[in-house]
Amino acid sequence: MSMGIPEITLNDGLTIPVIGLGTYKLKGNKGVNSILSAIDIGYRLIDSAYNYENEGTVGEAVRRSSIRREELKITSKLPGRYQNYDNAVTTIQESLYRANLDYYDVYLIHWPNPKQDTYVEAWQALIDAKKWGLIRSIGVCNFLPEHIERLEKETGVKPSMNQIELHPYFNQESQRRWHEKHQIITESWSPLARANEVLENDILKQIAEQHNKSISQVILRWHFQLGAISIPKSASFERQLENISIFDFSLNETEMSLISGLTRPDGRINNQDPATYEEF
Repeated sequence: MSMGIPEITLNDGLTIPVIGLGTYKLKGNKGVNSILSAIDIGYRLIDSAYNYENEGTVGEAVRRSSIRREELKITSKLPGRYQNYDNAVTTIQESLYRANLDYYDVYLIHWPNPKQDTYVEAWQALIDAKKWGLIRSIGVCNFLPEHIERLEKETGVKPSMNQIELHPYFNQESQRRWHEKHQIITESWSPLARANEVLENDILKQIAEQHNKSISQVILRWHFQLGAISIPKSASFERQLENISIFDFSLNETEMSLISGLTRPDGRINNQDPATYEEF
């Protein structure tokens, strides 16, 4: 446990913090400094992706940090265009070279891209890369239950986590319940719904005032109490500190229900439905 951040154990035994740093758009020296500031504050889980084009930035921050590599949990993700088996293996290796790391703690398939129908062989590549010691834990992003069922049926291995869009306007209740039933951890991307409209919400304002916390802190606490890992992105020291200062208060059942009740049928930020959306 780092700086009071609790940890969660995945179905393959790896433990990771319940809150991490999203790094989308954190690049170059500025990005390195932002990630270093997060590590200094106490973040130990850092989330990246091949398609963010910043694995090198993340790796550089890991190298410059005074925290030992073994204490950090670094995540990256396989892009859709490299899902066939051979390409996936090469891409995982390239991912590691870019970051100058010996292994990733977590590696995820970024999207199922069901029309391409190559996610099962991509998954096989992750399974093998784990056997070779390149990855400690393997999972997916944006997979629907039917995609995950197929992975398990065809390879015998189920993901340790599924990183999905999850925020107060899209609470993913049925998918979360399905994950729980199958011992798969839910990880939330865009946990603050890209923060614009949600930070003006009156219900959230009232709950935040009640606890003398910011709206962001209330939302991140809601994720924690749902049992989901959240990876809010922030470049600023103040915001990073605010985002992990959520373990000294709790939301009651009514407050949890009020926040979950903000969900909308069309709550996705960019209308990216994994049943049809393709990411390359």
